[in-house]
Parts: sequence; structure tokens; C-alpha cells
Amino acid sequence: MTFAAFQRAPDRRRTEAWLLALVVLIAVFGYAYTGLSMTGRLPGGLAGFAVSMLFVALVPHLVLRRFAPRADPLILPLATLLTGIGLILLHRLDITYAQTPRLKIAEAASGQLVWTVIGVAVCIGILLVLRDHRILQRYIYLTMAVALVLLMAPAFFGADMYGAKRWILLGPLSLQPGEFVKIMISVFFAGYLTVNRDALALAGRRVMGVQLPPGRQLGPIFTIWVISLLVLIFERDLGTSLIFFGVFVIMLYMATGRASWVLCGLLMATVGAAVVGSLEPHVHGRVTAWLDPMRAFTKEGRAEGMSDQLGQALFSFGSGGIGGSGLGQGHPELIGFAGNSDFILTTVGEELGLAGVMAVLMLYVLLAQRGLRVGLTARDPFGKLLAVGLAGALLLQVFVVSGGVTGLIPLTGKALPFLAKGGSSLVANWVMVALLLRISDHAQRRREPEGAGRDRPRRGRRGRRAA
Repeated sequence: MTFAAFQRAPDRRRTEAWLLALVVLIAVFGYAYTGLSMTGRLPGGLAGFAVSMLFVALVPHLVLRRFAPRADPLILPLATLLTGIGLILLHRLDITYAQTPRLKIAEAASGQLVWTVIGVAVCIGILLVLRDHRILQRYIYLTMAVALVLLMAPAFFGADMYGAKRWILLGPLSLQPGEFVKIMISVFFAGYLTVNRDALALAGRRVMGVQLPPGRQLGPIFTIWVISLLVLIFERDLGTSLIFFGVFVIMLYMATGRASWVLCGLLMATVGAAVVGSLEPHVHGRVTAWLDPMRAFTKEGRAEGMSDQLGQALFSFGSGGIGGSGLGQGHPELIGFAGNSDFILTTVGEELGLAGVMAVLMLYVLLAQRGLRVGLTARDPFGKLLAVGLAGALLLQVFVVSGGVTGLIPLTGKALPFLAKGGSSLVANWVMVALLLRISDHAQRRREPEGAGRDRPRRGRRGRRAA
């Protein structure tokens, strides 16, 4: 990369560079502040953390300047900031868990930093290899076949951990295939709906003022509904089931523009969740804990073996108030082993308060909004649907996780994207970032003529007079 190439870079890359510099400063300051507030000294790995964050920010930025110069300038800074916040929170939790040996929770921040570098490297590799996202449309059926194998694999070969079978153990490593399945099904649905959206948009009977789709066209949504129920029954994975079915309904509405598909999807999701929730013991237990989380603190609840995690999470949010107790001044150890995974948002609520929770959620909303904007600006139907599907999957996962820990819906056990501990989740989310960047670059190239958007040299007085 020469200096002349930097001068020719579009304005959006310059905006991205300034934002990434701010993100690195925020992450390094937060990491240092956490160590000072909890131990009274700077963390020992501060230099390594700073170098790693610089790599995470700088290398993808340079790759975008060369191979995707018209990509959206906010997607990479938002993903990097969320990842940095997650590393800060995991470092803060590691200190507390080290001071509470009875919990027997291993350190997570250093491993998460390694997975961050791996995820960013995968993102860079996709940007270098995949020069046109429309190539994925050729392999949609192969993608769906692999997705179904990964989706059903935990039911037969996975480990039963914390009541759900969503992990596959590979020696010392564990793989959560559902994190990659959400991307694969988005690719398949985008390709499938691009070809069949006209047939799916046909009008059917009108019932109670709602135009329902024809009965023969209900086959696809019925099939996806059955698969999501099978996942829920055999793997007891409520989160993956909701995301799997929800992404299809969102993309179906985007492809056809018919609200009747959304209505049918909501009805089928409600019926399926009610049936499985009443019959499957693990799901039924989570529904019971959701309806009365404080029962876990009673003698009857302890006799039944109810978990007090949701109750402790609600206490954490309540004690945080508006501004929080301060980073490092809370008690996340009361939640136990899930404090650094699906309950990591409670640490934000307790120590950064409602303001911190809203800031984190707004970062997710902004990232999803940029993904939806990419979908709206894309000219090809496949890219449009794929971008919307990826943004919808992100929003759904944030909703099911944050809704579960705040008591809005039953707990699902999914990882909060970019923040929570989990290598599979982190790598999958960076794959999503790479696809959104590639689609946005292609969409902007179609909108701008060759040479548009480049920095123009400033003209002096003579240049203006000559003009």
C-alpha cells in the first residue's frame, strides 16, 4: 500500500480510519481503567492488548482500502468497538472469578483475544477471496445441506451442557454449530427467495381482513417450522430455533412484501413454543423460572433445584440504577458460571447502569441498521435479501439474549454477539461482518460511476481563477 493509494482512497475510508482510532483508544483506556479500579495497578497484559486491538482495527482497514474501498465506513468500527467492550468485560470478570476460587471458572479474556484475532483473520480472508458475493448464490443447496448437518449434529454427537445440546466437543475445543448455521441459512434463504418470490407473493383467501397466502405456498414455511421444532425438541435449544425460524419469516416478508407471511409465522411460532414448552421438561423449566424468578430463593424453589440466575440478574439491573456502580465495583460472581456468557449484559447493567445498557444496545441497533441500509441500497435481489437476513439474525440474537436476562422472555442460553465468551460465536459474527462489507462495496460500486467518491485535490487561487 503506497502513499498515493492512501491519497486516492474514498472519503468513507478516511472516516472509518478516524473512527477506528477512537475505538482503539476507548478499548485500551477501558482495559487499563479496569485493572486500576480493581487491583490498583495497570494490567500486566496491557501492551499485548493494545497491539492486538491495533491489529484488529488496522489490518482490516488496510484490506478494505485496497479490495473494498466503497464499503460502508461504520460496520467495521462498530464491530471492533463491540469486540473491545467484550474483551474489557471478560477481563473484569476474570479478576473477580480469580478472587472467587469456589466458582472454578477458568480465565476467558486471553482465549477470547486469540479468537478475536482468528475471527478478524477469517474476515480478511473472506474479503480477499470472495470478490463478488453473488458467487454464493450458485451453492445455496450445498450450503443448506451443510447447515442442516451442522444444525442436527449436536442432537446425535453433541454434549449435553447446562440442559441444552448445542455444542460439539472436539478434544479440548467445543464448537457451537448454530452460530454458523444462522449465516448459512441466510445465504440459502436469500438464493431460494430470489428465485421463488413471485410464487410466494401470490394472494390467497381473505380471513378477518388479512390476505393469507395460498395453501400450496405454505409448504416452505411449514417445513422450516417443523425443522425448528425438531431442533427445539431434540436439542432443547430455544434460541437457535427462534433465530432459525425468525430469519426465514423476516426474509420472506422482505422478498414478498406481504404482512400475511409475518402473521402466519408469528402464529406458528406461538403454537410451537406453547406445545414444546409444555411437553419438554428443560424448556418447561425455563418457562417456569421466567414466570416466577424469585421462587428460586424460597424453600420450595431450592427443593425443586431452580436456578437463581435470572433472579440475581434482575437484582443486578436494579442495583445498577441509571449510572451504575462503576466498572469493577459490582458483584457478577453472584450469577455464577453464566456471568461471562449469556448473562454478561448484567455486568453492564450493574456497573454501567441503564445508560451503559442503552449504549451497548444502541451499538447493536446501529450495526443492524447499517446492514439493513446495505440491503436497501443493493441492486441485486440476492445481495439485498442476504444483507437483510444477516442484519435480522443479529437483531434476533440480541433480542433473545437481552430479553432473556432482563426477564422479558424465557432464557435461551445464546451468546450475546461480540461481547460474550465463545470462539464459535465470535468467528461467526466476523464472517457476517465480512459479508456485509462485501455486499456494501458491490452496492456502492453499482451506484457510483468509476472515479466518483475519490478525494479531489484542493485548487489554489490560480486554479480557481483558471476555472
